[in-house]
Amino acid sequence: MKFENTGIEQLKADLNRLDDVMHEYGLVRAGQWDYDRVTYDRKFELKEGVFYLRVQGYAVQGDVDTFKAIIQLLTPLLGKHYYPHGVEYGEGENFPASLVNQCKQIIEKIKEEVSQFAI
Repeated sequence: MKFENTGIEQLKADLNRLDDVMHEYGLVRAGQWDYDRVTYDRKFELKEGVFYLRVQGYAVQGDVDTFKAIIQLLTPLLGKHYYPHGVEYGEGENFPASLVNQCKQIIEKIKEEVSQFAI
């Protein structure tokens, strides 16, 4: 599921400050990066299954490995994990309404904070 038109996809921000904000809302980058891309995930374990809120981005300036990069954020996603195949984001997936609302609130709070220092 894509969270379209949140405004977050129009933000560009410093990687280090972005890491701090994302961590504050439970989204971790961990080892999910390469030189020009980042992925932040938050895991939700519910009775309906395991879900991930995912916010991705790419470097428009600098390199992620040097921690000196400006990141362009992309449209946030919500996916359901299926063992052992991975995460599915398709529109055919059923996502609990309470989870969707919680994710929308998290995205809005992230957008508000990142907007304060976005480039």
